[in-house]
Amino acid sequence: MRFSELLEAVRAKPQAVVIPADWGQGRASFGGLIAALVYEAMQAQVPAGRPLRSLAITFVGPVAAEVPTRFEAEVLREGKAVSQVLGRAVQDGQVVTLVQGSFGAARQSAVEVAAMAAPCVKPVEECQELPYVRNVTPEFTRFLAMRWAIGGMPFSNNPSREMGGWVRLRDTENAEPVGNAHLLALVDAWPPALLSHLRAPAPGSSLTWTIEFIQPPAQLSTQDWCLYRAQIEHARDGYGHVAAALWSPGGELLAISRQTVTVFG
Repeated sequence: MRFSELLEAVRAKPQAVVIPADWGQGRASFGGLIAALVYEAMQAQVPAGRPLRSLAITFVGPVAAEVPTRFEAEVLREGKAVSQVLGRAVQDGQVVTLVQGSFGAARQSAVEVAAMAAPCVKPVEECQELPYVRNVTPEFTRFLAMRWAIGGMPFSNNPSREMGGWVRLRDTENAEPVGNAHLLALVDAWPPALLSHLRAPAPGSSLTWTIEFIQPPAQLSTQDWCLYRAQIEHARDGYGHVAAALWSPGGELLAISRQTVTVFG
């Protein structure tokens, strides 16, 4: 199933969505997809005019493929401008992903600070793509294309603090508008930046993830390449703390991300 088809599935029947094995990431389903599906369930509970400002995501346990998953959303509070919403992905009666979201209308303010600029990197056509290789790269990478422009690829023994490059969905035959759900997938498509420090393959995954969305959003289509950069702030004892950001092809800031990641190597 394509990304857009899974979004339609959770909108139509959030109580029973089956994630295909094609969207796998090791023993779990792709975290960016799960976060996107929980977000879609949450968005349906929010009044118009309150765009998404931030999500705090905890991956409680692996989301198994080919098992019915229920996506729930509960409005915790609805103020004059901000809605606080709690979302869950549930399998076999157990919460596997927990998301707290803040949706807020614009308000008058004297404060206005320009967004941080995008890094200068090589054009997308000059960057090496991570190919989808069955039983080598994660299954979900058949749907997402990443082209390296910063740092090293996973398991390349590259000690850089940074990792990143260009990213978009692979299925671009029919251009579709990019929404917050797409941005979640584009940001989380990238492996933990710590993995480039390793000499040999080892598992790594996100433990917690906070992501903030810049409003109003840039107008993008699924044919556009976005630019991602992650920076390792600290790593030790099998845990790393990574800050990242995503920009449009024109250099407009789209999202700011922070993850606590685990690495088993």
